[in-house]
Amino acid sequence: MASLARLASRRIPARSFVRSLQTSADTTSLKEPAPASQSQPFNLKLHEESFQTFNCEMPSLEVEVTKDMLLSMYQQMTTMRRMEMAADALYKAKLIRGFCHLAIGQEAVSVGMESAITPEDRVITSYRCHPFAVLRGGTIKGVIAELLGRQDGMSNGKGGSMHIFTPSFFGGNGIVGAQVPLGAGIALAQKYMGKKTATFAMYGDGASNQGQVFEAYNMAKLWDLPCVFVCENNKYGMGTSDKRSSMNTEYFKRGDVIPGLQVNGMDIIASHQAIKYARQWVVDGKGPLLLEFVTYRYGGHSMSDPGTTYRTREEIQRMRSTQDPIKGLQRYLEEWGVASEEDLKKIDKAAKAEVDQAVEEAKTSPEPSTKDLWTDIYYKGTEPPYMRGREREEVHFF
Repeated sequence: MASLARLASRRIPARSFVRSLQTSADTTSLKEPAPASQSQPFNLKLHEESFQTFNCEMPSLEVEVTKDMLLSMYQQMTTMRRMEMAADALYKAKLIRGFCHLAIGQEAVSVGMESAITPEDRVITSYRCHPFAVLRGGTIKGVIAELLGRQDGMSNGKGGSMHIFTPSFFGGNGIVGAQVPLGAGIALAQKYMGKKTATFAMYGDGASNQGQVFEAYNMAKLWDLPCVFVCENNKYGMGTSDKRSSMNTEYFKRGDVIPGLQVNGMDIIASHQAIKYARQWVVDGKGPLLLEFVTYRYGGHSMSDPGTTYRTREEIQRMRSTQDPIKGLQRYLEEWGVASEEDLKKIDKAAKAEVDQAVEEAKTSPEPSTKDLWTDIYYKGTEPPYMRGREREEVHFF
């Protein structure tokens, strides 16, 4: 079976389980006929090469799903891609300014994660954060409005692309790798309060060499924190391949004594099963776990990066045609009789309509006013009665 390295180009290292990463259509099989009921569970069998482990057992290759669950995954991945495509168009129309990092191609990671965790679990990531913000309690309108710098944005138009939050999603963070020790701190708080929940501290292959990442590993293992360190390895950092920046590209093995798991991050079923396994690992008190998703971004590192100076257009097109997580799930759904091509077209059309409406509503939202410069400085409910301005005589009351 063709490896990811050969499917893409020789620039992508093939030193790990990536050597046998297969197309999405080949990684999962149906163990028994799918039931007629939308909610009745049935079993799938993952390919044994969906995972590779380091000092831990492999997750079960048998996955229990329902038709509703699979259709929900497809709908969410399709909608998240539509949202990111809309952001792309708005940026090119110069309605979005500054930084903007899109996750087109990596939808199986965010949707797979959300399908296997609870609302009480915590997620923190870097700047490629828009799908997580929506799936963790936000809205498409809220994300788009934030990108446009409008008051209806999830951070009231003052955070932008990299700073979007919900009560269980701690952002979008702009400093490379800095969210990883923050995630360890969130996990420490969960353990201190006796909560049976997990924290997922996410970072990319480009951030994996930051010193603070290894410091966070050390403290997390020292205190056995319920933290899953998640590396979204999309094969390229900011303008260069992982092979040129990392002496060890098997990121799931870089935690020393912390066990690790590498996953086919282009397969939504494998992603779901991996997150389910990782969550149970830390909730059971086994300490931290390193989880690496081998995935791929179709666009550049950010909107200012064409993404073709360090890889070829042919490589990108090859990945789109052979590894796409949405097309892979589409094949599953049609082959197993879960949904017809016409059914899936209706989902696609509805997703486009939802995103288009959110974009139009976001555009009508007003920009922050001058007085908004003095709000959202403190956590709501803890603000002082007034805020001093640039000079002692300048005072702003609320």
